[in-house]
Amino acid sequence: MTRKPTVKSIQVLRRGACLLALALPLVGGSASSDSSNEKDNLKKSFSDLHSFEIAESKEGDATSDSDDSEPLVQISEVVIKGLEGHPSQKRLEYAAYDAMSIRPGSKVTRSEVKNDLNSIYSTGWFSGVAIDPINTPLGVQLLVRVEPNPSLTKIEINPEGTKLTQEVIDNIFNFDYGKTLNLNVLQLRMKSLKDWYNKKGYSLARILGPNRVTADGTVQLKVIEGTVQSVKIEFLDQEGNTVRENGKPVKGKTRNWVIERELLTKPGSVFNREVLESDIKRLYGTSLFSDLKVTLNPVAGDPGKVIIVLGITEQRTGSLTGGLGYSGAQGAFGSIGLQESNLLGRSWTADWNFTYGEYGALVKLSLTDPWIKGDKFRTTFRTSVFISREVPQEFRSDDSGKFEGVKDYYQAPGSAGSATVYDIGTAHGGGVGGPFSSIATAKASDSTISWFDYAGDSIILQKTGGGFSFSRPLNGGDPFKKAEWNVLAGMNFQKVEPIDYASNKRPYGVVDNKYTSSNTSTNDDVICVAFNCATENTLVSVRTAVNRNKLNDSRNPTSGNLFSLSTEQFVSVGENSPTFNRLKTSYSYFIPIDWVKLHKGCRPKAGEKYECPQTLGFQVKAGSIVGDLPPYEAFCLGGSKSVRGWAACDLAVSRSFGEASAEYRFPIWRMVSGSFFVDAGTDFSTQENVPGKPGKLLEKEGSGFSPGAGLSFNTPVGPLRFEAASKDFGDDWRYNLGFGWKF
Repeated sequence: MTRKPTVKSIQVLRRGACLLALALPLVGGSASSDSSNEKDNLKKSFSDLHSFEIAESKEGDATSDSDDSEPLVQISEVVIKGLEGHPSQKRLEYAAYDAMSIRPGSKVTRSEVKNDLNSIYSTGWFSGVAIDPINTPLGVQLLVRVEPNPSLTKIEINPEGTKLTQEVIDNIFNFDYGKTLNLNVLQLRMKSLKDWYNKKGYSLARILGPNRVTADGTVQLKVIEGTVQSVKIEFLDQEGNTVRENGKPVKGKTRNWVIERELLTKPGSVFNREVLESDIKRLYGTSLFSDLKVTLNPVAGDPGKVIIVLGITEQRTGSLTGGLGYSGAQGAFGSIGLQESNLLGRSWTADWNFTYGEYGALVKLSLTDPWIKGDKFRTTFRTSVFISREVPQEFRSDDSGKFEGVKDYYQAPGSAGSATVYDIGTAHGGGVGGPFSSIATAKASDSTISWFDYAGDSIILQKTGGGFSFSRPLNGGDPFKKAEWNVLAGMNFQKVEPIDYASNKRPYGVVDNKYTSSNTSTNDDVICVAFNCATENTLVSVRTAVNRNKLNDSRNPTSGNLFSLSTEQFVSVGENSPTFNRLKTSYSYFIPIDWVKLHKGCRPKAGEKYECPQTLGFQVKAGSIVGDLPPYEAFCLGGSKSVRGWAACDLAVSRSFGEASAEYRFPIWRMVSGSFFVDAGTDFSTQENVPGKPGKLLEKEGSGFSPGAGLSFNTPVGPLRFEAASKDFGDDWRYNLGFGWKF
């Protein structure tokens, strides 16, 4: 192994060559004769290497073996020139010398000299390398003249306006500024630039050059980022063909602009693999397509540009649905529906649904435009019309009876709430009299007595109406930006009529167990079902809402938080049209934990992925109503989405409320998870502030808490949960079955 020479060692090598030359005659022949022949051979063999620059050599020359027929020339000395006064003189001299295989005293051929020239140039330090053979009394001296690269001062990117920022360039080349440019190091830095592009998803980007290196150390590099010339859409059949058997092209139902608006990859944009993958995910998210194929075609004669071809297979978007179920509001029910999720090829969803249950029926027609055409804020529009009949939850209880219909009612002036009210359809003793055909007849008989026309049938609310809303994420005009905040504004219109199953008017109601065997009740037990005791109410409202979603997973969250706030202002449009405001807010917070490790995903082995969706969740909710409140618009407490130990609306019917829940969720086995929870709710003693006090008359507690536990099963439409919850740690348990978490 040859160590790097210092200046002194170079001089020693020269003297060693002199001694070697003097000893040559002892080997054979005369020294003068050999010296003369070698000089002639050198002159002949190296005449074309004088001032030879490596840039002109061919790769084959650099790697070719020396020809045995080439004459050998003995080298007496190797001298490197051109680095005098250079700040890195010693370093570059060593680099050049170490690159050479020729040493003083060796015999070399022309090919070996050319190989050394290539080796010197391949160090990357020099912009020019030349050689001069010089005859000396001691032999042949090789004078290697080198021209070092300038010190690097600046990197220029051509063309301007690329994704590369000056900060990125400086971070990569920071160590090299002010130092002699090395082309090998430059190639490594260019690779780093390429890696930066790849890391950002710009997989078609190329770094070329250097195009130019100036004397002041400016290096110009060419960047071809890979731009998208166009995006073509081709519709495919289920077999992936673009042409049908009859020779006609496959035509799609979906409008091209519906597809194109989901693409951040646009003509003229720099191709980005990650962006295109996100585009494909968004297209799949529309649920309009069953398969998507992407092809990149280079543009002939225009390197750096591609044509993206999207092969799209549409899926069936029309569906007929039906099913059976149970809910606290409707009891056992059945439903049937028709849905088209790509109406007119505009990605509109039209939905017709009919539901018939134990406590009501509903017919509803809705239309949703998920993204209004041309709107950069990605605004969604929804509208619906409906007609429904339901036994209102506010007027029934699992344990304390329900309200039954009263056709008409008269309260005598000055009579107390506890005063007896008489059914006109019954004969009463004690001078009261009866029966009477109407309230007017009874009143005419005795106006100092309170009368009511008891029907004894169920009270039904028939609602006819509709509404519309606009909602949008606060994305700053970037439809592809994931926004935490969303806002909504809309209006609702309803006509509400209290009736019985036969469509007879029932503006009043009385609790069934308050109707005595003597066919009487009290004034306090008879309430107005609707606002103003009218047979018809008109409700017109303006609703606004805002929410912030920072959950890691909206369907099955384990971390993050969710905040929502909404207000609905009802305005009067007539005598029996109330004015009031409903305000609601909620906040949920999730903490990821790993307390229980039943599932094997919570105990991963080396190389396995950690999969343990385990969390401790908290939620608080509150609301209040101010103004002329119809009793059927009051807040309901209790149920699977409220305090789970009570049936739907069985804890309270209130003007204000507050709820809090804590829940621990943990995986058990594959698709099965478990949970423990505690719910609490209160009406803040506002049941008495609801007109008619239906909650009080039905003896609803108003406040309570409910511990419980449950199992959930992951399904494609969300968790299917089965829960058991008790009332205030008592023996009264309630079981809930439903889709989706409570919060």
